[in-house]
Amino acid sequence: MRAALSALLAALADGAGGDAGQALAEAANGSGRPEALRDWGDRVAELLGGDPRIAGAVAAAMERYAPGSAAAWYGGDHSDFRGGVFLREVVGVQVVIQQGAAAPEALASLPPRPGGFTGREGETAELLRALDDSAAVLVTAVSGLGGIGKTALAVETAHLACGEGWFPGGVLFVDLHGYDEQPVSADQALQSLLRALGVAPEHIPATADDRAVLYRSVLARRGAVLVLADNASSPDQVRPLLPGEGRHRVLVTSRDRLPQLGARLVPLDQLTAEEARRVLDLALRIADPEDGRVADDAEAAGQLAKLCGHLPLALQIAAALLAEDPGMPVAELVGQLGASHDRLVHLDDGERSVRAAFELSYRRLPPEQARLLRLLALAPGAEVSDEVAAALVGTDGPPLWDLRALARAHLVERGNGRGRWRLHDLVRVFGAGLLTGDGELREEGEAARERVLGFYYRWACAADDRLRWLPGRAEPERFGDRGEALTWLDGERAGLVAAVGWAREERHAEAGVRLAACLGQYLGWRRYFDDGITVAGAAREAAYRTGDRLREAIAWNNLGNALGEAGRVEEAIEAHTHARDLFRDAGDRHLEAIAWNNLGNALRMAGRVEEAIEAHTRVRDLFRDAGDGDGEARALNSLGNVLWMVGRVEEAIEAYTHARDLYRNVGDRHSEAVAWNNLGVALREADRVEESGEAYAEALKVYQEFEDWYGAGTALQNLAIVYETAERPADAHAHYLQAAEAFIRANDLLKAAVVRAQAGALTASPTDRPTPASPPARTTDSAQPSPPPPNAPDTAVP
Repeated sequence: MRAALSALLAALADGAGGDAGQALAEAANGSGRPEALRDWGDRVAELLGGDPRIAGAVAAAMERYAPGSAAAWYGGDHSDFRGGVFLREVVGVQVVIQQGAAAPEALASLPPRPGGFTGREGETAELLRALDDSAAVLVTAVSGLGGIGKTALAVETAHLACGEGWFPGGVLFVDLHGYDEQPVSADQALQSLLRALGVAPEHIPATADDRAVLYRSVLARRGAVLVLADNASSPDQVRPLLPGEGRHRVLVTSRDRLPQLGARLVPLDQLTAEEARRVLDLALRIADPEDGRVADDAEAAGQLAKLCGHLPLALQIAAALLAEDPGMPVAELVGQLGASHDRLVHLDDGERSVRAAFELSYRRLPPEQARLLRLLALAPGAEVSDEVAAALVGTDGPPLWDLRALARAHLVERGNGRGRWRLHDLVRVFGAGLLTGDGELREEGEAARERVLGFYYRWACAADDRLRWLPGRAEPERFGDRGEALTWLDGERAGLVAAVGWAREERHAEAGVRLAACLGQYLGWRRYFDDGITVAGAAREAAYRTGDRLREAIAWNNLGNALGEAGRVEEAIEAHTHARDLFRDAGDRHLEAIAWNNLGNALRMAGRVEEAIEAHTRVRDLFRDAGDGDGEARALNSLGNVLWMVGRVEEAIEAYTHARDLYRNVGDRHSEAVAWNNLGVALREADRVEESGEAYAEALKVYQEFEDWYGAGTALQNLAIVYETAERPADAHAHYLQAAEAFIRANDLLKAAVVRAQAGALTASPTDRPTPASPPARTTDSAQPSPPPPNAPDTAVP
């Protein structure tokens, strides 16, 4: 620095005489003659000839060695510098003198308020808090998926803040085009902002660093300024635009989170259903104040908003399509979008396109992240676990780095719970479209689905083995207890059910059918009967098409179980009849007996009790002759249910007692609890009330141990009935309420409402109280699905 200044001053001295050169050199070298500064300043005025570049260098020398001297000198009577702008920024040694008339400014560059803006009240309030001058927040970054409404929110909030008078220095707006093929660089943005601040083009420094210094210097002399940097793609685009003074604010929008800026992060999610409907309605009424199509058909408007993924860009496009065709009902556009294999084709109004918005983000991705995004679009279920993501890409461990990168880019969202991910609905459509449009990529996707089916089959079967496990059997793989198996199945349930649906495609039929056979026990246990019908139905159709009669029979059996529990009894009878006949044709007597027992349960529910008794008696004898104690117990329990139903109570007690003992002998404690509960029902019918309560209590202990909340609710309800009969209303009331809580945990809200009503009846006055107590509730064994194949093929393990 000293050498450079000395060279500059020597050059000046050579052209203007020794006195000025000596004074400058002595000042630069710190000779201790500060009074020389005034003198050489006067001399320099004669040398400059009005050249502001030399003035800047000289003023820098003065300021470096005697702070404040350049300002004092400038404030004197030196007409060569009057009318200029003196700006000082202490970053190294940078002092710039601008001379001549001020250039025009553009400090009201905020775009107009977005038409049709509605909703986002919470996010708007958060942004306003960050922009308030009392907040110690310099930078706020609004991030979200392309088309989510980031710019509209930022511009709307900026207008509100300016309306409060928070930014008397003005507003600077710059679109950084961060996701275009040629983004605006920070250097280019600085040039634009300096011109907006009134700096003449010829006075803008040549280097990026000097431009940043000048930018901060100009802002330092102004009141609070808001800088809105729209559409940034990286922190490097934004950092040079940050002011040096804390009274200013920078508001950034980006498809990436940009945590590297140390900013207040405000991520945007899709709109709520009501906000989305308001966007549609307001957009149509802006085009035509009398357009009430959204209000007139609220149901169709809600469906349209859902098909648009509650994404503001898609909603605005949909509204534009409706506005240009005033005669089109909302339901007609819903039909077009719903019937299309690619909704994004329709979400294009000629000027705006959802696909184009996503394409801008997609083409910036590295190859591995782009591949992951494509494959995630194929994942079954609304959410994807780390494990399923690993299966999709074919790696041993989850692709966490790539998942997090996609999350920062808002192309992937974090799901419900750690290690879970999801795609916006329209991003999923976009990703799937990339695969279908290219033969090589399409094969990549099919291979990924095969890996997912293999992964699911392996671990669903292991979980199913744990749910069926009895003492003395081999320990299942991976899951140490029922709780672990159920936790995994609960987490993957939506994906498992959706993956079975792939069985409708020839390539995945066999794998989907095998997977379905592993889910019957679990879906029945958790009482997900609708899912059970879906899974078994898809498996039955696929097994029939492929000619796999054994697995078709298994699917019919599981379908019958789910239909019966859902109250569709006649369909259940038909399903179990099909299963029985197919097992018989296959020569599998054991599975045929299971089907007979399940058919008997369905016949009982239909009131065909004599046929049911005959079926269960047949099954009991078959299992007894085969020495199958577990099967015999199951048949006896079912037989007891029918005997109780027709009033043959003592025979029912005998059947339940024998079933309980057989279950105990084989170590099937949960089924033993079922028998205990049903025995309690029969004992109460026989007026053996005390024994009945003891039986219910035994059942309750085991149900709670197994976290079978439906069974626990049933036992608690039965205990409440015992207490009510014994005229112990407080105990009855408490047990009814506990039963309601258990039924809620079992996802049976109807049963919960029933027992709450029973509890409420206990608080009525004697004249209002209904009589008698409700009949006790029985429980059946979970109708036994056929066992799945024991092991997944080696090729199925990712």
